[in-house]
Amino acid sequence: MDASGRSTNVEKILEITVKPGWKTGTRITFPEEGDEAPGRVPADIVFVIQQEPHATFTREGDNLIMVKNVTLKEALTGTEVTIKTIEGKEVRVPVREVITPTYEKVLGGYGMPHQKQPHEKGDLIIRFNIEFPRTLTDQQRQVFRENL
Repeated sequence: MDASGRSTNVEKILEITVKPGWKTGTRITFPEEGDEAPGRVPADIVFVIQQEPHATFTREGDNLIMVKNVTLKEALTGTEVTIKTIEGKEVRVPVREVITPTYEKVLGGYGMPHQKQPHEKGDLIIRFNIEFPRTLTDQQRQVFRENL
């Protein structure tokens, strides 16, 4: 309704520039751009950002979490994993430590931009899924018994 009380259709384009780092729940308000009524201030239009799931990354605050599969051999003896960041950059990450089920590798500055300080970024946290062999030969079992 317009200010005189008549029902009218008015088309107006409201543009939102979504900034990197905005989180689910971020509200964008266009004051007094909504419906009007006689003797009332026009309503606000409010948009709320909803984040879509990503195939590789999960967001925790400004940090991004990814899971990388490694074999048991790689977990015990070390490996180098190649990951693709959210921006598409490939990064080679050497892992020399023993990878345990709770081990994480943190890459500082490869996460999401901070909402209030966009030049700073969160971390990329790599969590590992250790793939265990389904079977072992008797000889392999013996090698493990002797060496572990």
